Amino acid sequence: MSKLKPLSLALLLTGCAAMSLAHAAADGAATETLRVPGLYKKAEILIDKWGVPHIYAASQTDAFFVQGFNAARDRLFQIDLWRRRGLGQLSEVFGPAYVAQDQATRLFLYRGDMQREWDSYGKQSERVATAFVAGINAYVDFVTAHPERLPYEFRQLAYLPARWRPEDVVRIRSHGLTRNLSSEVARANVACKADLKSDEIRFGLTPKWEAMMPEGLDPCLPKDLLKVFQLATQDVKITKDSLNARADDHGDSIRIAAAENLEETMEGSNNWVVAPSKSATGRAIMANDPHRAYSAPSLRYITHLSAPGMNVIGAGEPALPGVSIGHNGTIAFGLTIFNIDQEDLYVYELNPDNPNEYKYQGKWEPFTVLHEQIEVKGGAPASADLSFTRHGPVIFVEKEKNRAFAVRSGWLEPGMSPYFGSIDYMRAKNFDSFKRAMLNWGAPTENQVYADVKGNIGWVPGGLAPKRPNWDGLLPVPGDGRYEWAGFWRGDQLPSTYNPKQGWFASANQMNLPDDYPYRERKLGFEWTNNSRFTRISEVLASLKKVSLKDSMRLQNDDLSIPARRLAALLKPLTSSDAQTQAALNVFNGWDYVERVDSPQAALYEVWLTRHLGKAFKDAVLSKEAAAAMGAPDVAVVLDTLEQPQTQVRLGANAAEAAKKRDDIMLTSLGGAYAEMVKLQGDDAGKWQWGKLHHNLMEHPLAGVVDEAMRAKLNVGPLPKHGGAYSPNQSTYRPSDFRQTNGPSFRVVVDVGNWDNSVAVNSPGQSGDPDSPHYRDLADKWLNGEYFPLLYSRKAVEKATTQRIVLEPAR
Repeated sequence: MSKLKPLSLALLLTGCAAMSLAHAAADGAATETLRVPGLYKKAEILIDKWGVPHIYAASQTDAFFVQGFNAARDRLFQIDLWRRRGLGQLSEVFGPAYVAQDQATRLFLYRGDMQREWDSYGKQSERVATAFVAGINAYVDFVTAHPERLPYEFRQLAYLPARWRPEDVVRIRSHGLTRNLSSEVARANVACKADLKSDEIRFGLTPKWEAMMPEGLDPCLPKDLLKVFQLATQDVKITKDSLNARADDHGDSIRIAAAENLEETMEGSNNWVVAPSKSATGRAIMANDPHRAYSAPSLRYITHLSAPGMNVIGAGEPALPGVSIGHNGTIAFGLTIFNIDQEDLYVYELNPDNPNEYKYQGKWEPFTVLHEQIEVKGGAPASADLSFTRHGPVIFVEKEKNRAFAVRSGWLEPGMSPYFGSIDYMRAKNFDSFKRAMLNWGAPTENQVYADVKGNIGWVPGGLAPKRPNWDGLLPVPGDGRYEWAGFWRGDQLPSTYNPKQGWFASANQMNLPDDYPYRERKLGFEWTNNSRFTRISEVLASLKKVSLKDSMRLQNDDLSIPARRLAALLKPLTSSDAQTQAALNVFNGWDYVERVDSPQAALYEVWLTRHLGKAFKDAVLSKEAAAAMGAPDVAVVLDTLEQPQTQVRLGANAAEAAKKRDDIMLTSLGGAYAEMVKLQGDDAGKWQWGKLHHNLMEHPLAGVVDEAMRAKLNVGPLPKHGGAYSPNQSTYRPSDFRQTNGPSFRVVVDVGNWDNSVAVNSPGQSGDPDSPHYRDLADKWLNGEYFPLLYSRKAVEKATTQRIVLEPAR
């Protein structure tokens, strides 16, 4: 592809209104004054030495306006790309390769009643969104009038940022953390190729449950069934080929390959709250580290909003108003994912005489079809025909079997804009008001932890939970009317806790329904994350007489692997006559199960776990057809089976036979892992290092279309990385190249009541501008488990301010 030419700004800026600028210096901080249309009264943005903006406004409306203005100032390309992706408008600026993704995304836009949508988030929601996007638009107008301030990416790709509408903030749903559509299809595939029982190796169900095949379902599904869904929910992939594609590309050049191992892409998180009786400070503590994909800039953004009646600080999505994790000077709050199943795949019989109709309750019902035009850079608009059934968007038509497939998702209901509902709970002042705000929380499904200045702590899960009267949601179902949602469980029908006796509460996406919860009736979900992180967090918190802020910081960065400890215990009594296998056993002698960057044991263990043990286990306990029908097995199932071989019929007819087979699986696969490590890092096992394999790369969206020098400026890394997928400091990676795919880029520990003593980190930095000192200045702190002060009081903020932006109304 020929080198992209920067656009002619002189032509594009014609007719754009300019804003006046003034520069001064005060109190040692660089000061800039801007006159901004749309602002009611003077406001200030004080940017501290770590890049955190502290916004002071005369009203809450102005505060949200300035939040939007500042988000655009620091993250304009990121939020513009988020909006284009979510609305299906990528082709307009990137060309025909993105038509397929735009069409897919438009299927999952919220298209319901907007008044019901706004009302779902509380009476102030529309006002908040309107002010926020007005601020974004004010900054878009500013850079349009002042081309020297236009971010690099727009100049490189030759287009200008778009203006927003308030409804853009909430109509976009495809960035939500979805579940469990992909797993339904994977389970059906195993049932088709082998049997449903074999799927228990792919994903162990909790609480105790056995998946049931819905009556009338043919589980043999088409290969590309999820292509449209994956395009609709994936990130934006920009390559030289995609920018230079022809109109017949069909989206193949921008598809991101699906992960072989489901856990590669599962979003995690940790949070905990500690009561004053258990706290070394005598005050409550709230700690949270959400685990998401890594990128440059970070997916999170820390902001402080101060206005009459509101003083909240913490992190959120940069394209959304408010704060979803942090505190408001009275309460602190943090979130992890609570695994409610909000998706179902429906399978329809098509009318053989009219393929535009599907069978429902014995009658042929027509698809609803919307016709939209997709603007395409450098070409004519593309026509998009978007088909819907009564349940949701159609993602595939299988002509060979005369079937169609559609998705019903909770996140297409009113009030389901991911994270937007935080504008309500972030204002709560006590547990009752916090619970009320969470009653109607829609998405993503969350474990919210709570702590307040009076010393109270609690847990409130939230999320729209469908009622499935006659099935469990684990497999696709016929869309003929036999399998219908019967409304939703109320928010107060989810469990919760307040001031637990043990003095602390933690969640790490594990199955945490109480023993007496009626899970068989409510069937919230059966696919929960591996409980190893929670096991480690709970054993550390329980072991400490008093928990300090530093204890919480250390725990967030804890790299001890519970699965490694369990597997090492199984290996300890074993020996081998094979020299290489015995050498592998010897490597683990004396290991403390901490996955340090320079650890030989961690290197061998991870290569064994993800490249050898899982495959050997599958091959030993499954038929050839079943093993081929799935990717990596569930690590929790592998560990439970290896620890209790006598209870597993798959391993042998009796206890002795099962134990021998277990030992053979472990020793043979471990020997193979040792041989691979010799190839990867040489004969001297003492010199092996986990960090020479495992690495983090925070990649910029344009990394694939720029030269090497610019790529090094845009990307942060690769960085040698410690940790693994199952320690509190989650470091999930692709087994193909050991690149980290998931983990905690943002961490916060809040000293509830002594707010200036709170700490945070956000990697690689706060800014999205590669030339900013705050683009990558926090990456080393994040990597080394360090933090900066999350300042809250005006006095402390003023002292740490390095840049002051004064915004004045333009009259």
